[in-house]
Amino acid sequence: MEYLKLSRENRVAIITIQHAPANALCQGLLKELSGLLDDIEGEQDIRSVIIHGEGRFFSAGADIKEFSNLTKDEEFFNLARNGQKVFERIEKFSKPIIAAIHGAALGGGLELAMSCHIRLVTENAKLGLPELQLGLIPGFAGTQRLPRYVGVAKAAEMLLTSEPISGTEAVKWGLANHAYPEAELLDQALILAKKIAKKSPVSVKATIDLLNRAKTEEFYTSVEKEAELFGKVFASNDAKEGITAFLQKREPNFVGN
Repeated sequence: MEYLKLSRENRVAIITIQHAPANALCQGLLKELSGLLDDIEGEQDIRSVIIHGEGRFFSAGADIKEFSNLTKDEEFFNLARNGQKVFERIEKFSKPIIAAIHGAALGGGLELAMSCHIRLVTENAKLGLPELQLGLIPGFAGTQRLPRYVGVAKAAEMLLTSEPISGTEAVKWGLANHAYPEAELLDQALILAKKIAKKSPVSVKATIDLLNRAKTEEFYTSVEKEAELFGKVFASNDAKEGITAFLQKREPNFVGN
């Protein structure tokens, strides 16, 4: 595998994101992740899954450079829907998936984490959706999942200011389950994953299905609308300016079209 590493420990599969320097979620990585989930789902000895990042970050976001190769609304819509489908697969996966977040989970990185069933964080981790800073919007269901965890008002603040919250704050707001010192994070994730792995796979699968049924169908309708608007916003001049400014490491000058 080019972007991911898989290891196993006592019925727990550990997926490590390896895409230096920021573990950006390019389309190749998402495709690889989807295929890896196919493999893991067929392994009866695997009862739970951990996703974490190698290096300084869990994932600092989607691959912005990859976006610069796209020009049409439809291309951006398809990119968003492809990512959404992978994350919906995670959310509905028959085996519990734990995100172990250190450093930063920003943009697509946070959207990946929010699709997991449980999130563990380091106390100083940064979690946020900064897409509006680039003149963009989230495209992997971030606008729909974030309010479910932190409430509409806090989600509005995070989205409209692009300011992240810390791991400790994420626990306070319900975005994460527990916060730990960085040296303890993966060990704590393994303790939790092994505890879950002792449960009946039949009852665990049924519980995940019932938790997902607690959502309304409007959620998935809104997710598709997010992809549509993602395409329209990405095709705007402000989006082009935001991406260019990001790559040139300068402040963007948005004009409103």
